[in-house]
Amino acid sequence: MKRRIKIVDTTLRDGEQCPGIVFSPSDKIRLALYLDSIGIHEIEAGIFDTGTEGCNYIGEIMKRKKQAIISVWSRLNAGDIEESARQKPDLIHIGTPVSYSQIYNKLGKNKKWIENTLQECIKVAKDYNIPITVGLEDASRADVAFLTSLIRLIKQQGVEVIRLADTVGVLFPRRARTLIQEIKQTGIQVEVHEHNDFGMAVANSMVMALAGADMVDGTLLGIGERAGNCNLYEFVHGANRKLELGVTSQDIRKAEDLLKSIMAGGVRDDTSD
Repeated sequence: MKRRIKIVDTTLRDGEQCPGIVFSPSDKIRLALYLDSIGIHEIEAGIFDTGTEGCNYIGEIMKRKKQAIISVWSRLNAGDIEESARQKPDLIHIGTPVSYSQIYNKLGKNKKWIENTLQECIKVAKDYNIPITVGLEDASRADVAFLTSLIRLIKQQGVEVIRLADTVGVLFPRRARTLIQEIKQTGIQVEVHEHNDFGMAVANSMVMALAGADMVDGTLLGIGERAGNCNLYEFVHGANRKLELGVTSQDIRKAEDLLKSIMAGGVRDDTSD
């Protein structure tokens, strides 16, 4: 039997970081409900921000979806976690910088601050009884010993899934496979999130899925920050031969057609029914 892995669509969050791409709340509802209808396991609906016009679209998606898990992304900040939790999503992703470049240079913090702040954020989510995924940002450039130490720490807090993010798209397949094998030794469930800066997002995602990853992220048409993300159609088309994904490449193609229509200014559905 084929091993089952889960597909996570991040078109509404990471895909919207593509230059020139802006989705209206009604666009997001329409896309999310279509992705839900074709069997996508999880839909990352965006970043909750009370200052954003139409931010209540997340609640609308939650009311109308049938089967998919709806997640929101949050910074490593207890206040942001609380704001996200108040929207009552199925899941919160906590973006957690783990490379020394991001911890020391970008944030001006240290490893102990990451550990303490992450535990504080986990506690807030627990108070609201909302499951979380810890997104290990820039994991492809991080020290593996620190990664595994942090994973063991958060497992003690009840975290079951981490997102292994190749944030700047530097992985190549051989290292991608090895990294999965190293992280899986901790016993945590692994979701992989590939960027396409060197054109390796689909190849890396395929290799990591075959090496034991439990979930694979991607976007429709491969849109996303800089060079984009793992192209869902290309991944599903190739991986369906070896893995059970719960969605077909034909359905992904139809979702791409809907996205193209939206990007071209197509007629939007009435979201009030």
